[in-house]
Amino acid sequence: MPPKKKEDKKKEDGPKRAILGRPGNTLRMGLVGLPTVGKSATFNLLTNLNVPTGFGHSSMSPNVAQVPVPDQRFDKLCEMYKPKKRTPTALCITDIAGVAPSSSEGKGLGNAFLSHIQGVDGIYNVIRLFEDPGLDNDFDPVADLQTVHDELIAKDLQAVLSKIEDFERIVKKTPEKSKQDELDVLKKVCEVLKKNISVKDCEWAPNDIEVLNRYQLLSAKPVVYLLNMSTEDYKRKSNKYLGKIVAWVKKHGESPVIPYSAVYEEMVQKAENKEEFCKAEGAPSAVNKMIKVGYKELKLIHFFTVGPDEVKCWTIRDSTTAKKAVAVIHTDMEKGFICADVIKYNDLIECGSEQEAKKQGKEMQMGKDYIVEDGDIIEFKVNVAKKKNCLLYTSDAADDMQCVDLGGRRIIKKKKKKK
Repeated sequence: MPPKKKEDKKKEDGPKRAILGRPGNTLRMGLVGLPTVGKSATFNLLTNLNVPTGFGHSSMSPNVAQVPVPDQRFDKLCEMYKPKKRTPTALCITDIAGVAPSSSEGKGLGNAFLSHIQGVDGIYNVIRLFEDPGLDNDFDPVADLQTVHDELIAKDLQAVLSKIEDFERIVKKTPEKSKQDELDVLKKVCEVLKKNISVKDCEWAPNDIEVLNRYQLLSAKPVVYLLNMSTEDYKRKSNKYLGKIVAWVKKHGESPVIPYSAVYEEMVQKAENKEEFCKAEGAPSAVNKMIKVGYKELKLIHFFTVGPDEVKCWTIRDSTTAKKAVAVIHTDMEKGFICADVIKYNDLIECGSEQEAKKQGKEMQMGKDYIVEDGDIIEFKVNVAKKKNCLLYTSDAADDMQCVDLGGRRIIKKKKKKK
């Protein structure tokens, strides 16, 4: 039997399940959409770049940029510690070649689109909801949604059917349980795709996800729908297509939907005081929301290391253990992990300082299996026996340790005890 579709109500309790997608913290979102939807203009808004836009400037070679992820907690920590260096977390965004019907068959820019989308981990699907006298205004946003959906599934089905044929030959010659198990998972995926259901919209067992993540199927990638409206529609929060689009999205996995106006956002960017401009116009900018939602849909979170030298965000995947999280700072640190001293962000703010938080017992000493939570302030204690020095990323050196700054890291040595 194929897996059940996701239930509307998410379970609050129980262990965190395995996550679809490529493991790691260097994940990227890709902007996709049909021609003339405002995809490259949206890329410019998100990245503050100026790539060519408009008909005739399709993104055959994808544009790539890193954008800071807005986080008021990071700003508050910088205000508190006044560090010499500030390092926010960032999201990588790619502007991908335009999709069109039959892209899965290689027509138009299909091959470029599909090869580039395989290189990203999540999708911003840009949908046109505005009319323009310079463009063909005979368009259907719901049909555009369906086109992208169908093309991703069609390409996945091609890939899965090909793999099933390969595994059936292998199992027939040399039966192995692991190969048979993988074949069984692929057959379940095939059933789902034949029903025109995205892989991401089904519940999968952890063992199934382990197999799925080897193939990085296109319909397994999370999607954020960006609805590009006219300035007038965005300001009045209304559009004749909006209800139909929301109904379609609800039927296909209930991914996030973000209305915005590329024209309005350009006006915001040109304003001397963006906050005052948005207040006067009665409509907020949606750019920060797009970035933060994309980051969240990739199941990315970050913890902080703090101190007078640097306040830094470290990006990890949700459900990462403390031992794996420290490897993001330096791979050698994972081998010598001792413990993680953790202060919750809200506790630090309520106490007013790190010293007061420790005094009030808000610092927790956690072991290697601790699941790092978004916003944790962490000081790792590490012992690398074969190294002369021990690596430690910390806010304040312990009394029995000597700190030396080296390339942004704090290298510590145990002080020799005085006789």
